[in-house]
Amino acid sequence: MIKHSSKWGLLLIGLFFTVLLAACGNSASSDDSSDSGKTSGNSTSNESNIRDVEHAMGTTTIEGTPERVVTLYQGATDAATVFDIDPEGIVESWVEKPIYKYLLDDLEGTKIIGEETQPNLEEIAALKPDVIFASKTRHEEIYEKLNQIAPTIAIEELYDFKGTVELMGDALNQQDKSDEILSDWNNRIEDFQTKAAEKLGDEWPKNVSLINFRSDHARIYFDGFAGSILREAGFTRPKNQQEDVWGIKLSDKESITEMNADVFYIFMEDEPAVKETYDEWTMHPLWQKLDAVKNDQVYNVDQVTWNMAGGIRAANLMLDDLYDRFNLEK
Repeated sequence: MIKHSSKWGLLLIGLFFTVLLAACGNSASSDDSSDSGKTSGNSTSNESNIRDVEHAMGTTTIEGTPERVVTLYQGATDAATVFDIDPEGIVESWVEKPIYKYLLDDLEGTKIIGEETQPNLEEIAALKPDVIFASKTRHEEIYEKLNQIAPTIAIEELYDFKGTVELMGDALNQQDKSDEILSDWNNRIEDFQTKAAEKLGDEWPKNVSLINFRSDHARIYFDGFAGSILREAGFTRPKNQQEDVWGIKLSDKESITEMNADVFYIFMEDEPAVKETYDEWTMHPLWQKLDAVKNDQVYNVDQVTWNMAGGIRAANLMLDDLYDRFNLEK
């Protein structure tokens, strides 16, 4: 009887330890499963923060949100201020050196790292950027060196201010911001077109010539920064200015008739030699016969915002100018 009771006692003790071990095993399994879920969640989060940005020089992988930014062309420097970015380094402006006046409040004191056509690679590297914004036109030959310093995003056309905004939004993980910037721009363009058409009626759209005087010749721009904005705003171009090229160079005054249009917008550098060319051409008898001249529709415009800056802020300043010239409410 005593032996029988001992036997059952041993069985009960064994059963107790079996249940205890099973419970511990389930608890460990549950903990592992929980940890696995957390790891998987982090992995998903990290993967969603890695972006392949397609640009003029290929595809560049950007991880996270870059904070240290270097801009190597004027349009990118302009756009950075709209994204509320304080660049670590920028290239020198073409005029109003070293920074365009309209950007000075945002960028005064920012490190200048050379010229747009010749940035200083050592100074760029010393800034330890997270991302570099370059252009294929200016920096194709040094792109690989730039890319070794930091992931480098390049625009195809320098004047493509909307493309710059899109690339910057993708690279900086601020796609919502870039969408907002471009939506605001499109709304302003639509507003300008509507108000210009309402005010001018049958006189809208206007044929426009975009003219640039140099020290030894004149140019008519068909496309480029200002040309693309004028086209968006609803302006048209004369029949002789429809070629799919940047424009034409006029080397003699007998070509003045090529400029003929309803309205002229003229930009040029403030230099004596350029002023002399301008005076000579605009005093020529052929100039007086042009439609814009006869109708007092010749306007000198700011060369920075209309030509040299190439960014979204400059584009809006140019559009402001157009609103003012047509006495339209912004």
